[in-house]
Amino acid sequence: MIGARAYGQVVTNPADSAPIAPTPPPPAVEPIGPIIIIPQVRWRHRPEAFRRIELAAVSASVLIENQIATTGLEMTLTNPLSTPQEAQIMIPVPEGCTVRSLQYDGTGPEPTAKLLPKDEARRIYNSIVGAMRDPALLEFAGYNLIKSSVFPIPANSTQKVRITYEQLLPADGGRIDFMLPRSDSPQSGGTAWAMSAVIKSTVPISTVFSPSHGIVTERVSPTEMKVTVPASAAANPGALRISYLTARPEADQLAASLMAYPDTKIGNGKGGYFLLLTGLPATPPPEVAAMKREITIVIDRSGSMRGKKIEQAKAAAVAVLDGLKDGEFFNVIDYSDSIGMFSPQPIAKDAKSGPAARAYVQAINADGGTNLHDALLESLRSAPAKDTLAMVIFLTDGLPTVGERSEVKIREAAKAANVYNRRVFTFGVGFDVNTPLLSAVARASRGAPTFVLPEEDVEAKVSQVYRRLTGPVLASPKVTALDENGNVTTLAVRELQPGELPDMFDGDQLVLLGQYTSDKPLHLKLEGVYAGKPKAFEYKFDTKSASMRNAFVGRLWAQRRIGGLVDQIRQASVDPVAVKNDPRTKELVEEIVRLSLQFGIMTEYTSFLATEPTVAGGGGMRQPLPSLSDAPAAAMESLTGRSTVRSGAASVNQEMNLKAQVELSTVNASNFYMDSNMREVTSVGCQQVADQALFFRNSRWIDARIVDKENEKPDLTVEFGTPEFEKVLDQLVAEGRQSLIANSGEMLLLVNNQRVLVKCP
Repeated sequence: MIGARAYGQVVTNPADSAPIAPTPPPPAVEPIGPIIIIPQVRWRHRPEAFRRIELAAVSASVLIENQIATTGLEMTLTNPLSTPQEAQIMIPVPEGCTVRSLQYDGTGPEPTAKLLPKDEARRIYNSIVGAMRDPALLEFAGYNLIKSSVFPIPANSTQKVRITYEQLLPADGGRIDFMLPRSDSPQSGGTAWAMSAVIKSTVPISTVFSPSHGIVTERVSPTEMKVTVPASAAANPGALRISYLTARPEADQLAASLMAYPDTKIGNGKGGYFLLLTGLPATPPPEVAAMKREITIVIDRSGSMRGKKIEQAKAAAVAVLDGLKDGEFFNVIDYSDSIGMFSPQPIAKDAKSGPAARAYVQAINADGGTNLHDALLESLRSAPAKDTLAMVIFLTDGLPTVGERSEVKIREAAKAANVYNRRVFTFGVGFDVNTPLLSAVARASRGAPTFVLPEEDVEAKVSQVYRRLTGPVLASPKVTALDENGNVTTLAVRELQPGELPDMFDGDQLVLLGQYTSDKPLHLKLEGVYAGKPKAFEYKFDTKSASMRNAFVGRLWAQRRIGGLVDQIRQASVDPVAVKNDPRTKELVEEIVRLSLQFGIMTEYTSFLATEPTVAGGGGMRQPLPSLSDAPAAAMESLTGRSTVRSGAASVNQEMNLKAQVELSTVNASNFYMDSNMREVTSVGCQQVADQALFFRNSRWIDARIVDKENEKPDLTVEFGTPEFEKVLDQLVAEGRQSLIANSGEMLLLVNNQRVLVKCP
């Protein structure tokens, strides 16, 4: 279950297997072939399955044209034997799909495919599960099924098979949603996935969003977008979900949509969690030019920057200067023991100032200590040019060694000095930096911290951030809720994440998460400086459309919320003794533990709630805690101990994890993070399944909702394959939670408010 990177299933004929204990016969269904291939499902392959057919790769390509999605799944099948092998393809698909074609590059009869409704598909799933004595496939109970004809795969050869199906996608206002079913399980079947999509629309496309996987988008035109899922993201478990917003007809309006997940514990049973997605127009309003930028580049030229680092920093500064348009403003500040600057205040870029600044940067040499305090305050001192969005790019590779060195005093001084609300983007180069300080300075200004690891290129990291800072469109955004009379109310929404919204630049999207407290329409107002002028946008959303399908909304909210709570503890940990004795720390830790258990979200501080994290590619794991009553104390020790580390690799990793968590817009299903040695790890013993979480404790998977009752006698015990098992499965299918039962071994689940022990093979 560690480092899951692929999904696929090859099932051999049950007759090829060793004898198994008798089970009740499944309902009669159409005969199935000797080898079944279900690419979306993980499977514990038997050795003979690998010898028979190998599913090497799956490529999913999607074309969406005006709400019609055409999905092509190309499967690469390998037959390692010296005789031809027969196989069937089965594809779980959403309702409303139609088969368009089935093609393969082999010889023999032309294969056929037909679409089976979910009831018939369920009987086939059950027959496979019963024969294999493995419940993995049950997570697709409730889906329709595309089933192919039997066809031969030639001996000692590789064959590609492509199935194409179409569907009409659901729409919610201006939002269109696509979903490709895949297993929620983190277990791997050894199959590599590639996923991409092209979206075309007669109406301009505002933005594209995926809550399930990290995506890369490319705008081809106002009405066409390309979407690519990087290989590392495609390896993550779960269905691929893509949503896109079409632009509002008014040129000066922002597209927005709301996704809601109900939770009876909020708002007297009528509330839940919401995700507000906002996108900028595909083409900026022609009558208003985007706000100009003012960039102050601050370069650390202390002795520790000597050599490759200073040359990369200088190259980054030149790249920023070259990227500015004529008429935008800039300055260069360089510091070590003393402060130097190109100009007393930012000046406009033109044919004279641009080359002069380049020459100034090229002449910078590294020597001396690090007067971080004075350099930071100098970058914030002067009034910005009129009608500009002022930003600072601040680079350092060391701890303060000259002048003021107190983290708290530097942080407070920077906040007090930033009277003109400059956005500060900090870059910590290497491990010898005060990471909480750089993060705090950046976040307090609506900027963002970036950490450049020793083997990384400073210029590349700065350029990556700077390229995003083009064309500021909406500055200082703020969202408030309005009541029926249009007045601001604090009762409709709460616990907004993030608490302070970032600026929106060209190509950006805004993702705001929070809790809503009633089933009344949600009236939200988004205001800010839009294209250089103050403007407000109002939206009304019906929360009655809240659905279990949007389970990711609550989990994304919890991930950001946990990150914010950890950050509070980390910023307070300048004084290790005070933070441990502060009663507020205890409250924060208890809330972190509660959210971690409820949503199945593990961090480097709470991974013990499941098992010890394992390094991707190897390592071991220890037993979980014997009792959850110890969890708050253990989390307190972990958080207050590790959060006091202010520099070094063990500090950089914490800030990188925090940055990822507080900015997260895709579910971290594998609970991935960086450990104190900068190694990639995932937590084992915890699964995020549907809208719930499962923990592996005492040799069984336990529903997070009853994990504190793990030692109590269950209300009901059901055996795999029995009528009682089918009733439990029916109930979970009705709730959209059938993946809870798709594990082998014992599972203690909460079903109909009963603690049900399910015993699977």
